[in-house]
Amino acid sequence: MIFTYLSIYFGKYIIVHFFYVLFGSPPDDRKLIMTQYTESIKKPEFLFAERPVDFTEALAFMEARVDDIIANRACECVWFLEHPPIYTAGKRADSANLLAPDRFPVHLAGRGGDYTYHGPGQRVVYLMLDLRQRGRDLRKYVRQVEGWILAALAEFNVQACIHDDQIGVWVPRPELDEQREDKIAAIGLRVRRWVSFHGLALNVDPDLDHFSGIVPCGIADKGVTSLVDLGLPVGLEEADHALLKNFDTIFGTLSETATQIPE
Repeated sequence: MIFTYLSIYFGKYIIVHFFYVLFGSPPDDRKLIMTQYTESIKKPEFLFAERPVDFTEALAFMEARVDDIIANRACECVWFLEHPPIYTAGKRADSANLLAPDRFPVHLAGRGGDYTYHGPGQRVVYLMLDLRQRGRDLRKYVRQVEGWILAALAEFNVQACIHDDQIGVWVPRPELDEQREDKIAAIGLRVRRWVSFHGLALNVDPDLDHFSGIVPCGIADKGVTSLVDLGLPVGLEEADHALLKNFDTIFGTLSETATQIPE
């Protein structure tokens, strides 16, 4: 039996490969076994942008990081940021839902969904997670992202809800209308070779009038709200704390969820 252990330290990242070759064993046992990341990599890298990030810059970062995660050159990444005022179009975007095309720059996002708005006061979180290690279950992943937002909102006693036929997170507004629900968080995801990117947008204190230039997420019969619109004096730092507090509870750590990493 030959056992070779190779550890490559590469900046902040650690790539570990185990080669386990059995000579004289049946063919099924004579194979390369890729183990989970070393114990040093249990959590994603959490990044916080200090300034609004241009969407094209953010997209280029995500594309590069996803490629590195696929190739096992980098750990997972969760990026907290804001964008300047923009509209983004998902793969299912209907041009009829872009009501004011000249109001803000419009970007093709490549994610799922329709049109949405990003701007100051909105916490965008891009999730570059390795679903090869987290179960390869897209439905479960969407529910985890929704559950993460619900748990963070519960920290502020906001009783939000989700719907099977509409991705996102909603807040009932019985004080305005018995049947009314307003969207407080949008979700738009993309997965490449079982590594996720794009993510969520939580309305903390954006200018809600900016949503009037689109039909948000293609849903015309519901409005939008924010934590501040609900009467809560919450800023981005408090929202970040609530999200970070609940991350491990919702997503777990790699040591708990990891399975084989493919070659």
